[in-house]
Amino acid sequence: MSIQDIEVSNNIRKKIITALRDDSVFIIEENGDLIVSVEAYGVFAERIKRSPLIEILGDDVLDFSVEYFVFN
Repeated sequence: MSIQDIEVSNNIRKKIITALRDDSVFIIEENGDLIVSVEAYGVFAERIKRSPLIEILGDDVLDFSVEYFVFN
């Protein structure tokens, strides 16, 4: 399993949760970490015809070759 840890503020984490709005794409851990499945996110982004994570974080932050993004 490959992951990319990404440090974000609480406000950014809330924006991501709101933007994704599909519980099949992410999990919120007990410690507050937001885990996003890259594969499920790809399907979600294709369905809505845009990429909310790139809109929020920018082009150069995400590595789509991993299985999970972990926002902490």
